[in-house]
Amino acid sequence: MAISVVMPALEMAQETGKLISWLKKEGEAVAKGEPLLQVETDKAVMEIESPGDGVLAGVKVQPGAEVPVGRTIAWIVRPGEAPPADEAPVESGRRTAATAPPAPAPSAATTQAAARDIKISPKARRLAAERGVDLSRVNGSGPGGEILASDILGVVESHPGSSPAYGSPIARLMAERTTQSWTTVPHFFVVREVDAGALSELRESLAAGIEQSRGVKLTYTDLLVALVSRALLKHPRMNASWAGDAIRTNAEVNMGVAMAVDDGVVAPVIHHAHKADLGEIAVERRDLTERARTGKLRPTDIAGGTFTISNLGMFGVDAFSAIITPPQAGILAVGRIADRVVPVDGRPGIRPMMTLTLSSDHRVVDGARAAEFLRDVVEAIGDPRKWLG
Repeated sequence: MAISVVMPALEMAQETGKLISWLKKEGEAVAKGEPLLQVETDKAVMEIESPGDGVLAGVKVQPGAEVPVGRTIAWIVRPGEAPPADEAPVESGRRTAATAPPAPAPSAATTQAAARDIKISPKARRLAAERGVDLSRVNGSGPGGEILASDILGVVESHPGSSPAYGSPIARLMAERTTQSWTTVPHFFVVREVDAGALSELRESLAAGIEQSRGVKLTYTDLLVALVSRALLKHPRMNASWAGDAIRTNAEVNMGVAMAVDDGVVAPVIHHAHKADLGEIAVERRDLTERARTGKLRPTDIAGGTFTISNLGMFGVDAFSAIITPPQAGILAVGRIADRVVPVDGRPGIRPMMTLTLSSDHRVVDGARAAEFLRDVVEAIGDPRKWLG
């Protein structure tokens, strides 16, 4: 029996996906779980695995095409079996949406009345408002003729002079999500300075052994992932999520780590970070970094984060405030370790200091809870061997 290969939904509110490449040729054998294609969403480029064993057949979507999620784009069949017949192929560079031919512009009153009755997704309606697209002149490609975001973008691309360029998918998503987070999430910030001397000493003492046994360099980010994850176990509200009208607690600590890529920032997730040792965290962080930079993140790599760390210390940044990734309740911004004059036993001394800035969602945590959590993070950095066992 033929198995359909569909455009997957890799993130919440995703309406379409863009095929970047097929990793197997039509007629070539493929095994279940083997990388089959690369898909680009607004967040990243990810490899998608084959849903079954067989032969790739009936390919209907070529690289560069963008289609709604859930649509069949190919089939996995038994040797000698013919793929089922369904919709026509989609050529490279084409969207499945179509726009209506030019027509005289309707009056403002007519346009506004018609727009209220048009079946359109919330994201598409927002994009149309931002780009000044007349909804009455757009044919939707979604179920029942619903207008999708891809339909709006198709109009924008077909009339490049009428609206500004969007940029890359990742840059576009960053702009949308940071704006949404900043304007809808009630942020507040708590700042602490911490002596990072013990953290530096621990890294120096463990780095050689981990590099020899695991083949990876131990970084300060690795240490922070381990320590912050364990601190979150004591503060479940900081590891919770805002579920629209209620607080949802998370049993596991899945730590997002903000990473810079060519055209933006992604935050792949180290799952079950509270249970992992430093070597495991270092290997996972390295692998995620490599996949992020080469555009090979998998769906599971970006799903399920419960808290995020953003470390800009390697760029020489002393301190900064980060924007929360909804529905997470917080993000920890980490500055560089730098020698500063601070009180040491009542006298001026020079110590390696680091500034931490905790951004919190006030719907989930209050100032006291955020301060208590950051206090424990500072304590963990000051005595990391105790917290890591």
